[in-house]
Amino acid sequence: MNYFFTKKNIAFTLMGLCMYVAVNAQTVHYSLAQLVIASENYLPSLLEKQAIINSEQAEVKDVKHSFLPILYVGDEISIGTDNSLPGAYLPEIIVPSITSGISASDNSNVATGNIASFYSQYTIFNFGLHKAQINNAISYVDFANADFQKELYQAKLQICQIYLAILRSQNHLNVDKQNITRYQNIFNVINALAASGIKPGADSSQAKAELSAAKINFNQTEGKFIQLKEQMSFLTGIAASGVVIDTISNESPDSNLSFSMDTINNPLLLYYARQKDIYSANEKVIKKSYLPKIVIGFSAFGRGSSIAFNNYYKTLIDGLGYQRFDYISGIGISYDLFNGLHRKDHLAINSYREKASEYALQQQKLALQSASSQAVSAMQTALANLQELPNQTKAAEEVYQQKIAQYRAGLISLIDLTNASFVLYRSQTDFIDAVNDWYTARLFNAEAAGSLDLFIQSLK
Repeated sequence: MNYFFTKKNIAFTLMGLCMYVAVNAQTVHYSLAQLVIASENYLPSLLEKQAIINSEQAEVKDVKHSFLPILYVGDEISIGTDNSLPGAYLPEIIVPSITSGISASDNSNVATGNIASFYSQYTIFNFGLHKAQINNAISYVDFANADFQKELYQAKLQICQIYLAILRSQNHLNVDKQNITRYQNIFNVINALAASGIKPGADSSQAKAELSAAKINFNQTEGKFIQLKEQMSFLTGIAASGVVIDTISNESPDSNLSFSMDTINNPLLLYYARQKDIYSANEKVIKKSYLPKIVIGFSAFGRGSSIAFNNYYKTLIDGLGYQRFDYISGIGISYDLFNGLHRKDHLAINSYREKASEYALQQQKLALQSASSQAVSAMQTALANLQELPNQTKAAEEVYQQKIAQYRAGLISLIDLTNASFVLYRSQTDFIDAVNDWYTARLFNAEAAGSLDLFIQSLK
């Protein structure tokens, strides 16, 4: 019997170990860089921007193909009357026939006809319009790329902010647990003293209230922690329950690092620069669009008719074949005399838009410079606090230990003890917040400088 229970216990132990290994095997710790990669491959807004890039690249091909020669081939078999009169007409009206069926009197005889044609046209010279339109289409590709990079950059910033907020919440949860433990110890001490009649029962009730307040504070912090994980899940596609992130050092940073401003490759500036490039490219298209065009054309056609040259109507079948063949070629130049006025109007419109984009670029530069300066100032403030807060925390810990000993000895009241506990808790949370403030300020400094990727790589 004992042997049976021993085997049974061993089996349950092995099963428990397997379950423990399986659970821990499913726990994946994500670095900040891994979370960013997950977002880039998941977030629909980023995939939308990628699709727009592909669309603009296809547009470039379409513009290139638009300058291929025009080639028309057609064949038409018709049956109807051929009864017309000589005279001129404007091309805007609908005319029933432009054939040579002119008779001395009204003629309602039916005739057949067949005509096949081939026509080709090619613009041999357009004063650089082709190249300007291709460059204009490429500028839209560059802008779409810049728009994607800007969207990705902002997604990275959001992930970094949530990442730091999750770390802050994790550290706050640890401190809240310590706070609960302290108040639980205080409650145990007071309970023992109250039971022996040394302390009044009111102290026990007050300690219990403080313990409940500490637990409530922990629950609120845990709720915020869960919400932050949900936000990270929204951005990365990773289930909130699976968002377990790598931690960074919670020690005071030993240097005030900052990032230098990148005014060339910063995605927040490149977006406006590429927008300005569109108007610059469009200006060249406008200038080229209103210049003359030199076109060469060629046409060949065969025609059959059941009406003979002497206005003799043959059988309808006679008109289904081809009896005459002709070709014609030529070169021509076209120019609208009002093009100069249209060109001036469109250039004025484009010029104002280009100027607006230049102002937008300047505004963004000023905003980033201001944000960078503010971030550096915030880093300096946080660093100064971090150099002082360890002293405060150490002193608060010593005071708390003294106060709990004094309370046991009956030298101080419960209010003095809880005040000491609160000061210790506040110094611990202040230190966590100061560390978070430093990393957050450094994050905003990196964002403004265009060095967000360097910041992400620095958090190992």
